[in-house]
Amino acid sequence: MTRRRLHLNAFLMNTGHHEASWRLPESDPYAHVELGHYVRLARTAERGTFDSLFLADGPQLWSNLAQRPAGALEPLTLLTALATATEHIGLIATASTSYNSPYNLARKFASLDIISGGRAGWNIVTTAGAEAARNFGLDAEPAHAERYARAAEFLDVTLKLWDSWEDDAVVADKAAGVWGDDTKIHPPRHRGKYFSVEGALNVPRSPQGYPLLVQAGSSEDGKAFAARYAEAVFTAQQTLGDAQDFYADLKSRTAAAGRDPDHIKVLPGIVPVIGSTEAEARANEQVLEDHIVHAHGVSRLESLLQLPSGTLELDRQLPAELPPESSVEGAKSRYTLVVELARRERLTVRQLIGRLGGGRGHLTFTGTPEQVADAIEEWFTLGAADGFNIMPAVLPSGLDTFVDHVVPILRTRGLLRTEYDGRPRQTLRERYGLPRPANQHVSPALARI
Repeated sequence: MTRRRLHLNAFLMNTGHHEASWRLPESDPYAHVELGHYVRLARTAERGTFDSLFLADGPQLWSNLAQRPAGALEPLTLLTALATATEHIGLIATASTSYNSPYNLARKFASLDIISGGRAGWNIVTTAGAEAARNFGLDAEPAHAERYARAAEFLDVTLKLWDSWEDDAVVADKAAGVWGDDTKIHPPRHRGKYFSVEGALNVPRSPQGYPLLVQAGSSEDGKAFAARYAEAVFTAQQTLGDAQDFYADLKSRTAAAGRDPDHIKVLPGIVPVIGSTEAEARANEQVLEDHIVHAHGVSRLESLLQLPSGTLELDRQLPAELPPESSVEGAKSRYTLVVELARRERLTVRQLIGRLGGGRGHLTFTGTPEQVADAIEEWFTLGAADGFNIMPAVLPSGLDTFVDHVVPILRTRGLLRTEYDGRPRQTLRERYGLPRPANQHVSPALARI
């Protein structure tokens, strides 16, 4: 029996996930647009034998310019550059089903998969927020359920496009003068509520068949969507019990959807703040908290909770009466997580801002390398995770510390590979223990001939 192995994904965000990371003396406040910064991070994660790295994205300018480095390089463009600077690590980018078209996005991800030798992944998001909607000619964001209905049709069309070439459509018979077989091209000819797509993709089927499909929503709509499509899920969970409940629920939903539960990998986010001693780790955490500008945090929290400006007071708890989750059309699961965290631990607004400053609702864990490894192992072995979305509070130092001091412990415990296994061009799917999807136009019997 093959031993279950931990999956690690490096979630890279400019100077780090902590909102005050850019203010530290070590940080470069211009790193978010410097290719060399991301090349270094990608190579560090590869040195740590991570399965993949991930770049988030959104079709709007994030936050306000005063708070932290804003704006970001377009992730598929950046990942194409990183594909040439790395050999093994998977390359995952966020792209929205709300503000893209299936044909263009299918082509871009197929191209990245080909260029990288089968290392591409797509984090599928439905994009909440009126700001993004107004960038695309809409007066308001579509309703939550409508965004997921559009996303489902978007995925169905995109899968048809990725399968529009059979694997052996290219014949390349020079003697006969035949380059390809037109009978192995299958135009989608799709007519649906949201999309009309006629022709086949103008890129051959890629090494993985199609990129690894990742999803990050934890609402009811999000979990239903993940059970149907996702192969890896990024999630924010604050406690072991909540993580276990989410894990069991998602695996059960996946089985009910007729899929193998082992073919969906659950990766909670963790923001490790590490010191050689626990006291040093706490001191590192305090330095970051001391650099938080609380006015920014109050504004962001009022926006998340849909409260009028000026409602929250720093040294008071959240108001007893808040808008119900049912009225939230944005990030429903994040809204619930933040409110439950504040209520459960009776946090003041100031304390809540401090807790959210590192990971926006993801688990922040402060301790020694051994304590971080212990926490990861506990969640992994007790049915809460298949791996973790590693979100360093400060970059590049936080990733360096994790790779240099936590990774060796995980390897010694037999949880993490010591080197990339398999052939040099092992795909991202293979690394996640997932099969290459069969083309929907080829019967399983024919595929085996």
